[in-house]
Amino acid sequence: MQPTRILVVEDYEPFSRLISQTLQQDQTFDVVAAVSDGLTAVHTAEDLQPDLILLDIRLPKQNGIEAARQIRRLAPQSKILFVSQESSPTIIWHALDLGAWGYILKSDAPTELLPAVNSVLHGTKYVSAGCRKALASSALNGSEG
Repeated sequence: MQPTRILVVEDYEPFSRLISQTLQQDQTFDVVAAVSDGLTAVHTAEDLQPDLILLDIRLPKQNGIEAARQIRRLAPQSKILFVSQESSPTIIWHALDLGAWGYILKSDAPTELLPAVNSVLHGTKYVSAGCRKALASSALNGSEG
């Protein structure tokens, strides 16, 4: 069985390295590239057609939302899982509405990255505990997503 091919898109190099190292500990995952901006993410996704893309929201050159919009068109089989510190319910909903398979907060990544990746790869959407809390709080306060 071929390993799952993963593209990591993160502009903070230490966090990018942490994600890659965490994933590489599992032999069923292959981090095929790690890039640090939205434009390169789009081109790399189109060239490599990875199985999964871990995508930050705040990126140089092009934000993750716009990159995801283009990736959906250029690499339609690639599943997108947002990994971001951005906890705005509006942004979370927008990211999920674009067709992302999940969204986890960076603060949740130490405990939820691997469960999120596995969930998405098995066809189940995933939203981390921090995201669920932000979305629930927004709903309770009557905010729209």
